[in-house]
Amino acid sequence: MFGAFREMQIPLLAALLLLACAGKACRAIRSRSIDEGAGPTTMFPLRLRRPAAITMCVIESGLGVLLIATAGRLTFLPAAATVVRFGVVLLFATATAALVELRAHRPDIGCGCFGDLSDTPVSPRTICRSALFTLAAAATIGVPPVPLTTGGIVPGAMHGTPGARLLVAALAAEIVVLAALSPELGEALIRLGYREPCERRTVAPHRTLAALRSSRTWRRHADLLTTAEPTDVWRELCWRYAVFSGEIGDREADIVFAVYTRRWSPPVRAAIVDAVTGEVLGQGGMRQPTAGPQASRPGRRGRAGRAGAAVRR
Repeated sequence: MFGAFREMQIPLLAALLLLACAGKACRAIRSRSIDEGAGPTTMFPLRLRRPAAITMCVIESGLGVLLIATAGRLTFLPAAATVVRFGVVLLFATATAALVELRAHRPDIGCGCFGDLSDTPVSPRTICRSALFTLAAAATIGVPPVPLTTGGIVPGAMHGTPGARLLVAALAAEIVVLAALSPELGEALIRLGYREPCERRTVAPHRTLAALRSSRTWRRHADLLTTAEPTDVWRELCWRYAVFSGEIGDREADIVFAVYTRRWSPPVRAAIVDAVTGEVLGQGGMRQPTAGPQASRPGRRGRAGRAGAAVRR
């Protein structure tokens, strides 16, 4: 029975690796950034985060496929299965150490293990889960090729033998433990049964800026910008605003972007404000009507706030 239990870890680990890669890929497609929210890769220097995130996805998908491909008797090199399984052990052991380091230095960041579902900050539960995956991967080393017969991986299951029942109970217990250690399960259930009001929706500022920079509105105004980073960022209800310094002809201007607080493909709007008078300008310095009198030199937040009201119209 223990041998069959070890065999069952192979498809389980393969499925987890492929799901992890798929979750990261979906997040990258939605945010249009492969290194967006990739957990431990945030500890890398900025120029190395993208290569590290790509490498992680390739390794996860490759090991997931190779675990299945080397599980049977069709492997050309008998040692290939052992090499692949050692690679999986090394991957999960490294991930466990990285999560410990991430929790110590960046406790506000999620592990990014399964993409958008893994935004919850790293906790002891997440570290324990990764350690259990390491043990499960180690248990697969030395497992003989899985026979593709009518007996399958669970011998005698069709006959209801006590060994098969114990195996099913052990697998069920393992899945329950993994579910209890996975914050992603609660996040998935919340998303399935509850839609949070946009005023209370939590979207990290760096995700807002990533969505902004990948939008058409950003590209349309990019030539006007004189700074790469925002000079001010704040949130009002369902919108987050980012102000960038810019120029229109010989006039200094503030380019105010409004990004809706939605995780996937948020609407993005923009307004151009004269940096001196606070008047809302159009493209090329053409004026647009503004509501109410304005002071001669209003503060930046006041100017941008009026621009934000114009943007929302």
